[in-house]
Order: sequence, then C-alpha cells, then structure tokens
Amino acid sequence: MRNPSEKTNVNENNVYFGTDSLKKYFDPDSQPPLPLVELPPHLNPYHQDGVRIYAKMMTMHPANNVKAMPALNMLESSVVPGKTDRIIEYSSGSTVISMSMIARVMHGVNDTRAFLSNKTSEAKLKLMQFFGLDITLFGGPSQPEPLDERGGIQNARRLALGSEHIVNPNQYENDHNWQSHIRWTGPQIYKQLPEINVLCAGMGTSGTMTGLGTYFKDVRPSVYRLGVCTAPGDRVPGPRSYALMRPVEFPWKTAVDTIEEVGSTESYTLSLNLCREGLICGPSSGFNLQGLFQMLAKHKAAGTMPKLAGPDGTIHCVFLCCDLPYQYIDEYFDKLGEQPFHPIRNKNLTKVDLHRYDESWEREALEVLPHFYASPRPLAQSLLSEIVLQPQNRVLDLRQAEDFHAWHLPGSLNVPLSSVGPHTASPFSDPTLLEAQWVELVKIFDDVVSDLGRHHVLVVCYDGDSARVATSVLRAKGVEADSVRGGYRALRLYEGNEFVSTKVPVTVSVAVPLE
Repeated sequence: MRNPSEKTNVNENNVYFGTDSLKKYFDPDSQPPLPLVELPPHLNPYHQDGVRIYAKMMTMHPANNVKAMPALNMLESSVVPGKTDRIIEYSSGSTVISMSMIARVMHGVNDTRAFLSNKTSEAKLKLMQFFGLDITLFGGPSQPEPLDERGGIQNARRLALGSEHIVNPNQYENDHNWQSHIRWTGPQIYKQLPEINVLCAGMGTSGTMTGLGTYFKDVRPSVYRLGVCTAPGDRVPGPRSYALMRPVEFPWKTAVDTIEEVGSTESYTLSLNLCREGLICGPSSGFNLQGLFQMLAKHKAAGTMPKLAGPDGTIHCVFLCCDLPYQYIDEYFDKLGEQPFHPIRNKNLTKVDLHRYDESWEREALEVLPHFYASPRPLAQSLLSEIVLQPQNRVLDLRQAEDFHAWHLPGSLNVPLSSVGPHTASPFSDPTLLEAQWVELVKIFDDVVSDLGRHHVLVVCYDGDSARVATSVLRAKGVEADSVRGGYRALRLYEGNEFVSTKVPVTVSVAVPLE
C-alpha cells in the first residue's frame, strides 16, 4: 500500500506543458489533489456537536466526475496499443462520458459506445451525444443486475469477447474500478486530512466505497465507513438501492461499517443548497451528505457520538461530491416543485418576440433617402415630387391612419397596428405591449410575406421600436427588412418643413397584398 506522504506533487502551479499536456492534465499523478472543502457552520447542523464536515470535490477532475478515476484505471489496464479501436460500456452517464474523453486523450481511441437504459433522460442522452458517444438503448430495468444475460451489461461484454479490437471495461465486474480509489482518491484524502474519522460515499457499482473503505481499513482502521443507498422505490442518479447491491461482486460488504438509505427529495434539496453556497455538485452529492446527517443524528440520539471522535474530541467527516448538477436541472424542478425557485417575471415573453435582432438592420434617418429612393437630380437638391421609391423597395408605415395621412414617406404603404399610437410606450418597456404587437405582426405578415419576399422592406413607426420588432419578424420569415432608428420622429428632424407627401396615401389591411 502506498504511503501518501511518500509522493510530493511536483506540479504546484497546476500547469501542463508539451505535446502530452492533455495526458498530464488527466493524470491524477500530475495534478494537485482535488479540493477538500470544509462546510461552514450554517451548512453543518452538527457543528456545535464538535463535527467538522468536508466535501471532497471529485467534480474538479478534468472530466468533472468521480468516475474519472475508475475510467483511467480500467482503460490503462485493458486498452492494447495499436489494437484496441473501440470501447463499449453500459453506463447511465458519468462513467462512459469519462471513458470517451480518457480513451481519446490517453490512448488515441476515438470510438466509444454507450449501452444504456431507454429510461435515460433526454438531457443525459444529449450530453452523451455532445461528447461524441455512439448510443444504443436497452429496455428493461434502468439498473439491470450485472449478470442478467438479457441486459445491456452482458450484451456489451459479449461484443467485446467476440473481437480483439473491442474493449468492454465493464465497471460492474472490473476490480480496477474500485482499486482506482485505493490508487488515487484514498491517498489524496488521507494526505489532506490525516485526522479523518468518518468517510461517506454512495453505493452504485459500489466501486467508490469499496476502494475507499478498503484503503482506510488498512491505513487508518479507526475510520468509520458509511455507505449510502437509495430508499426502496426511490431514485437518485448514480446510487442503487440496497436490494440491488446483493448481486454486486465487489467486496463492498467488508468495506463499509453501516448503510444509510436516503430519499431523493432530501438529496436534491441538499445538492441545491450546496450549489447556491458555492459547492457546485449534483444530486448524488446531496445524497451522500444526507446519509452522513442521518448517521450523525442516530449517534447523537443514542449518545454514541464520542465514539466517532479522534483524540482531539472532534469528528472529522468527509463525503464525496461526485458530479455536476447541470444535466439534472429538470429533475430538480420535478422533485422539489416551484417553492425553492424564484418565479420568472414577464414569463409571457418566453412565447413571443422569439427572433433575433441585429444592429445592422436599423437604418439612420439620413440613410433612408439615398438607399431607398431615386431622383433625376441629386437627392439633396430634389423636390419631394421628384423623389420616387425604387421599384425593388417597399416602405411599410405602422402608424395610425390619421398620422399617416398627415405625413409619410413617398410611396409608403400604411399597415396600422392597433397596438401602436403616437403616445404608446416602447414595446421594450412594456412586456404586455410587446406581446400584443408581436402577435399582431406575425398575423399580418403571415398574410403578406409572399409578396414582400421579393423586395427590400423598410419599416417605419413612431419611435423606431415597434418597427424594430416588425423587422425581426420579417427577417425570420426570409424578408430583407430594415427599420428606421428613432422612427417617424427621427425622420422629421432631417427633412425641411416643406417635406410633406403630396401623393395620395394608401392604407392597407391585412387581407390586401402590398402591391
């Protein structure tokens, strides 16, 4: 057994150089230890009882989860250089994602395939696709027994046995899984906290707890080893129920002193609290902490807490933070309901104003005439009667009919919006108005977009903002459209008092083509 004091980390600056920099980055022997962070008193209900609780942040490995250590160890012992070209593993997420990165970085194997349950969440499936995994789904239990010939675990095993080019690490039967925590995680914790009294980890494949429990039984037998299982009939991503632990062949029973069963609501709640306090971790991390709390509560009620303490009278407890919360965000809301979360103000806007904006689609008032109009003489010297809208262009004026009749750009068409008036607030300052305008604009342009699509369209309103919304809608429908920054008011600043249209105004309803 390695003595943790024998190895001095040579990479104090946490920098990785050279052509093999990524390999060093993923190698725990080239990194500083992953952080061990004490919970402040307000997160530790047993602080007054002489209990200090530390989170081992396995999330800080480059692969961002506790399964990186087993993946490293299993692939190191099974990949054959120059021969292995595919990895296959049955995994619900973290293990096979870690394998895909480590296989590529450490061994140059780019083909990693995930076998997993058809009950896996859409978020996890997309996450695995994001990391380049080839996915095959299997029906039946989401956590099949490792030796069940009908399940994906044994399917992966059979495929690997049939080809010398395929490796199935098989986290459920591979001793290099749990031995990775004897090799790395245990020595890190012991070096960081040699006075440790209690160790807590969840039970999934049982690899983490088997490795850590075995390690501390050897180097510090006084450490109380707590394994955590899911409550019967409940589910937390990663760990298993005690009933599902029975067929697991790792020597987990000799690696734990007691088992706690924890429910999902408490797990997600504690994970949420930890995240908001700066310890970013997923539901299985809250699950581990809840198991620790339950165990401490029982010892306190029985008056046996002093038996857990070290010579200094303090109980130093470590629990593992296993992965990140982001892939489980929907589950937090499903499990915990709305109460822990602030409501979204102006939520009605999630269904409207859905298209992009671009500053380049807003034209300054001085640009309008040279870009949209023509004249036999230079525009600056032309009379209004000489200015003609170029045939490839259209100008839509969203103002009310009486305002349009009083003044409008030559050749423009009036498409009055019922939600726009000379004294109406900007739609961007009034979410209700924005919703009404967007719905109305979508309806109008649905009726006329086939004609407008052949033209470059300029949209005018009172202050430029409603026209900006209209331009966003038109652009989303494939129409080349711009708006006038500042609207009608900006245009009036740049024309003389004599610049008033003498053309007959045209008012267009939504049912009339803009011809």
